[in-house]
Formats: sequence, structure tokens, C-alpha cells
Amino acid sequence: MKTLENCFLCPRNCGVNRYHTVGKCGASAKIKIAHYDLHYWEEPIISGENGSGTIFFSYCNLKCIFCQNYKISTGGYGKEVTNERFQELCLELQDKKANNINLVTPTHYVPQIVDVLHKIKGKQLKIPIVYNTSSYENVSTIQLLQGIVDIYLADLKYYDDNLGQCYSHVEHYFQYATLAISEMVKQVGKFIIRDGLMKSGVIVRILILPGHVDDAKKIVHYLYTTYHDDIIISLMNQYTPLRKFDKYPNLERKVTEQEYQEVIDYALNLGIQYAFIQEGETQSESFIPNFDCSTI
Repeated sequence: MKTLENCFLCPRNCGVNRYHTVGKCGASAKIKIAHYDLHYWEEPIISGENGSGTIFFSYCNLKCIFCQNYKISTGGYGKEVTNERFQELCLELQDKKANNINLVTPTHYVPQIVDVLHKIKGKQLKIPIVYNTSSYENVSTIQLLQGIVDIYLADLKYYDDNLGQCYSHVEHYFQYATLAISEMVKQVGKFIIRDGLMKSGVIVRILILPGHVDDAKKIVHYLYTTYHDDIIISLMNQYTPLRKFDKYPNLERKVTEQEYQEVIDYALNLGIQYAFIQEGETQSESFIPNFDCSTI
């Protein structure tokens, strides 16, 4: 694939030939997968009763220092597979009655994903495709997914560029992510929910970080004033501190109930009608899959 010979899939724009070396993400030209299974802890309209057919890809182009999937995003845990095996995994999950195929951290494998799904989507594979991303994407990469992806499950992590620099070592995260999200909305339009399940559309997730309520509120304001009720906002309180951060002690604690409620109240006062909130003590390692690639 020509795209992988000079890789500019994400805003890091490494330009490397992934058949011979790797860029910042760590991925070669071969798909690498850490885990696949039915997943029941996404938003209810994604997981439903049967679960979301989730495929966790190894490596990540963003690499947040607080990532709960650090073992695969930075550590690169997983197993290399052929495109044919990736196709089989998708069809296996469909056979298990998954509501959708949920591609987690897929940016660096978009050319391979498109190649496979173009052949089977609407033919052997009948269920929606979910693109589960950090949104640190080049618009040109999202454009490759036109007609392939039905649902974009997108993060919007930081409004303040300083936070992107500190926590993910990237410049201009908000600029790149919002341009990518704009292309996602352009492709799939206003969300469609049928029989309690999302069939198409965009969900934007905001993970509230401890000590950064004001940043989360700015993101909420941007999304609602830009897209109003055409997208669904998901306010997440599940930040999980898994390691020590000498430079950022705020990341060593959970989000307080008061912090989370402040963001919820702000969203309600803006007039947001379509949003997901989390109730109770959801900050738990039980939400982190036990990655095991033995069956891949």
C-alpha cells in the first residue's frame, strides 16, 4: 500500500516507510491486535444487550500518559495478523450477534481496514462499523473512511493546547481533532437510533480529567454551539489513576463527584438534550479489558 510507504495518516506526519521502520505510533505495515470480544461497557446505544464487537488494535498515535490501555497503546502488546485474519475476526463477532464492529484506536491501520471492509461491508458483514478514536487524525485519513464507517465514537480530549503538550506530547490537538470531527459529522450526519441502538452518527466523548473542569466545560460549549443536537455528547467520569506522575499530582486521583456534577450542570444549563452521563463509582480497573491475544 502506497500510503504506508510514506505515512502521513496522523498529524505527527512521520513520513516513514512502515514496511521498513516505524514512526511515533510504533506500528509497522502489518495489523496488530491485542484483543477482540463482545464489549458491554460502551454507551448503551452502542453496546446494547448483545454487546459491541470490539477489536483493540495495538499501538496508538496519541499515547496519553494516563492511558488506561497503556499496555497496548504504548507497550505494543498484541499479535500481528494478516488482513484475511482481521476479516475473519469481524465476521466471527457478527456471528456472536454483536451489534456492531467497534474498531478501537484504529488510525494507524486505516488503509488496511478500508481494504478489508470495502470487500465485505454490506455483503458478508451487515452490522454497523464504529470508529473509536482519539480524534488526533488528519482530515485526509477520515476521508478514506467515507462509506465504510457508520458511527464515529470520537474523543475530544483537550481544549487547551498546553494540556495536549503536557499529557500527550502533541501540538495543536484541539485544532486537529475538531477538523477531524467536522469531517465525521459531514460524512454521517445527524445521529440515527433505531430500536435502542445507534445505526449512524457521531458520539463525542469528553473524559473529565481531575483538576481540569474548566477545560471540559469549554469543550462542551464548543460542541454544542457548533453542532447543537446533531451529535451526542458523552460526559465520562471514569478517569482511572493507574500510576504515579511526579510532574502532575492531579492525575494521581479520581475525578470528584463535585467536579463531574459541575460539568453536567454546565451542559444542562446550555440546553443540551442528547448526552450520556455516568452514575455511581465507575472509575474502576474492571472496565479495562484483560488483554489476551491467545485466540487471535
